[in-house]
Amino acid sequence: MAVAKRIIPCLDVNKGRVVKGINFKELKDAGDPVTLAKQYSDEGADELVFLDITAAEEHRKTMKDIVKNVASVINIPFTVGGGIKTLEDARDLLLSGADRVSINTAAVVEPELIEELMCIFGKQCIVVALDVKRTFNKNGKYMFSKDGKNYWFEIQIYGGKKSTGIDAIEWSQKVEALGAGEILLTSIDADGTENGYDIELINSICDKINIPVIASGGCGSIDDILQVYKNTEVDAALAASLFHFNKAKLKEVKKYLAKNDVLVRP
Repeated sequence: MAVAKRIIPCLDVNKGRVVKGINFKELKDAGDPVTLAKQYSDEGADELVFLDITAAEEHRKTMKDIVKNVASVINIPFTVGGGIKTLEDARDLLLSGADRVSINTAAVVEPELIEELMCIFGKQCIVVALDVKRTFNKNGKYMFSKDGKNYWFEIQIYGGKKSTGIDAIEWSQKVEALGAGEILLTSIDADGTENGYDIELINSICDKINIPVIASGGCGSIDDILQVYKNTEVDAALAASLFHFNKAKLKEVKKYLAKNDVLVRP
C-alpha cells in the first residue's frame, strides 16, 4: 500500500522567535513560534518540526518552556531538535510534549548517542538531522562533477558553521545502522534560496538507505514540493519560507499535489 506524503512546516527558533535565513545566514524574524505552530496545526500540517538552531553552537539546552507552549496548542506529531546531547536532554523534551527528538551535532560528536536513544525511546522517536554542503576538494568517497568541477557532499555541524570532513552519503548509512528512524536532510546550498530542493543531494542519500527521508532546504513554491516528490523517493517535504511569509497555504499545497497524482493526507 502506498504511503501518503507528508507536508511539514519548520520552525527555526532563535532567541525565542521563528527566523529564516539564506544558506543558514542573514536571519530575519518570521514570527512567534506558538502562534505559527497553532496556525499550521489548524490548517492541516501533517507534522511540525521545531529546531532551536543556536542551542548547539551556544552550548545550551533547547528552550523547554517554548516547546511546552507549542505542544499545548497543536494536535499533530511534533519533532524537536537543538542542543540535545544526552538521554536526559531527550527525555526532558519528550516529557515537555515532543513526539520525537532530532539530533545533529551531538550525533557527529558522539555517534553512540543514536544507538542509546534508540534503545531507550524506540527507533520511531529518533530523527538524525544532516546539514550538508557541497565541498570542492578530493576528500569525499562519493564524488560528483559539474562544469568540470569535482565536488562531494560534506556534513556540517554547529548550525552549518563547522566542517567535519565527513561524507554525507557514508554518514547517512552509518546513522541508519546505528538506529535512526528517519533522516532530516537539509541542503545548506539550497537553504533559503527558494530555488527548489537539491534533487541531486536527495537522490544521492535516498539511493543508499532504507529509512524515511525528509527533504529540507530550497522550497519557494508549491511546485517545488511537487517536483521533489516526482523526482525523488523522499517521504516528506519540509518548508519554512513558503508558509511563514504566506506564499502558500497548506490546503493549497495538498490540493495541488493531489491534482498531480501525489498521495497526501486529507
